Amino acid sequence: MLSLAHRIATSSGFPTTLMEAVSHFRDEAVCREFIAEVCWPDGVRCIACRSDRVGIIRTRATWQCRDCRRQFSVRKGTIFEDSRLPLSKWLVALWVYTAGKKSRSSHQLARDVGVSQRTAWFMGHRLRLAMETEEADPRLSGEVEVDETFVGGKEKNKHEARRLHAGRGPVGKMAVMGLLSRHGPNGHSVVHAVPVTNRKKTTLQGVIQTSVARDSTIYSDALHSYDGLDAQYIHEVIDHSEAYVRGRISTNGIENFWSLFKRVIYGTHHSVTPVHLDRYLAEATFKFNTRSHRDNVRFIGTACRLVGRHLSYAALTARDGLGSGDPGLLPT
Repeated sequence: MLSLAHRIATSSGFPTTLMEAVSHFRDEAVCREFIAEVCWPDGVRCIACRSDRVGIIRTRATWQCRDCRRQFSVRKGTIFEDSRLPLSKWLVALWVYTAGKKSRSSHQLARDVGVSQRTAWFMGHRLRLAMETEEADPRLSGEVEVDETFVGGKEKNKHEARRLHAGRGPVGKMAVMGLLSRHGPNGHSVVHAVPVTNRKKTTLQGVIQTSVARDSTIYSDALHSYDGLDAQYIHEVIDHSEAYVRGRISTNGIENFWSLFKRVIYGTHHSVTPVHLDRYLAEATFKFNTRSHRDNVRFIGTACRLVGRHLSYAALTARDGLGSGDPGLLPT
């Protein structure tokens, strides 16, 4: 996928800046050709029977399978499905999201591409869905820092109707666990982060066992939930009441990621709904892990993951607890 992104990005005439992207993707035919190239690099295939015997119906900008007779467009099965917005706006929005280091609020995106704030909010979540990667696969290895943090405002700053009146500290906040593999094959650290329901031993160590290869070196703080990791890993602990660094033992790398992530939440979005936190995390980890890539390479790499990630508005708003479930619970 990355080689495909580099090949397209270095091809003659492909944009390298936002201004060039707006000009390049102003034609819907160009947009369709680009999406078809990244979604079907080996040639267009039927979305129903996977046959390569397809013919294009140019008057309708669709393809028809010669085997099952199914008709489909480049939008079918992607984040653009069921959207009436032109692809020129979608691709410019995708460029803005992938190039911006600190995300984009729905209000700002609405002004950027000329849509309503509600539409921009929906677009933003679809774009974040395209940024989700198969993280920790292959598993993190080598030297891995683990840490957890809480995302949310202070109780004293909340409206009286929203206060829980249950104490201080993590009350009313969302727990997130992060793992950072130091200096991978390309020399850059890689982060994997997920929301968790609590900081209990079974929860945190379950994430580690799923995401980190055996016999790796784990660096953690002195939280008791990490006790017992030395049975499967080389476990080194730094007690922050005594020091923050002892030789190579520290969690400063993952804490740096927390600093970047919280700047996005508090500075750009100000607040997020707990049930959507996983998608904001996916955006932050994607941008951190691809920070060495050029903007157009990151844009194409995201476009390559458009297929199979359809998200309807009903499904998105159902996660807010409007139909069933507790909106305060975090996904695991």
